Amino acid sequence: MRFITANLNGIRSAATKGFFDWLPQQQADAVGVQEVKAQHEHVDQIFCSPGGLKGHFHYAQKKGYSGVGLYTRDEPSDIIIGVGVQEFDDEGRYIEKRFDKPGRKLSLISCYFPSGSSGEDRQQAKFRFLAAIYPHLMALKGQREFILVGDINIAHKEADLKNWKGNLKNSGFLPEERAWVTQLIDPTQGGLVDVYRQLQPDTTETCYTWWSNRGQAYAKNVGWRLDYHFATPKLAALALRESIYKDQKFSDHAPLTIDYDFKL
Repeated sequence: MRFITANLNGIRSAATKGFFDWLPQQQADAVGVQEVKAQHEHVDQIFCSPGGLKGHFHYAQKKGYSGVGLYTRDEPSDIIIGVGVQEFDDEGRYIEKRFDKPGRKLSLISCYFPSGSSGEDRQQAKFRFLAAIYPHLMALKGQREFILVGDINIAHKEADLKNWKGNLKNSGFLPEERAWVTQLIDPTQGGLVDVYRQLQPDTTETCYTWWSNRGQAYAKNVGWRLDYHFATPKLAALALRESIYKDQKFSDHAPLTIDYDFKL
């Protein structure tokens, strides 16, 4: 099963930059997209069925803002929109497709965590989201296997961003945010797996998936690793290989692909 995650920074913008020309060539079984920045009327019949995939979306109420989608080749047994917290469900941040069979409960999730970089109000909203999504994921883990992909807007370790010393007090690398990821993937606590780091424990410059549009960050590879696959241990153990696609630039993020040794 090939699962791609890509923050599009606007689905219509990414389309003009060739994302939907590239996507069918990848032969993915599932694709999570974030920051769709569109509504149903902009996506339906236009971007909903690329290359044999079928997309479902969670749109933000605010136009041109946030929004996530999840494309899959197989039909799900159920689709869950939102996490049950109105503040964040209004912002279009979570979609889950379930692929349950006798003896198996399995979900794929596309999720977009808030950014706190625009100011203290949004940083506090980000902390509220982290506080809400953690028990949600723990409850889910108690019931089923899952892989969550998305832009979490947090670089976990020093190896996950170029200028870590200069960002210790900045949103995306705050101690509280990093501690949240540590808790999520600690085997004695959250117990999920950062699948990219399982496959590539030591990469630095090659691990980045986001670059600021300022100061030639992309040309100089002054990047951050903000896009993740988090999986339950049983599914994480089936991860085979990963790749970050940088040959074309569809947005300020690069798509992250991970292949797993199972079928939906």
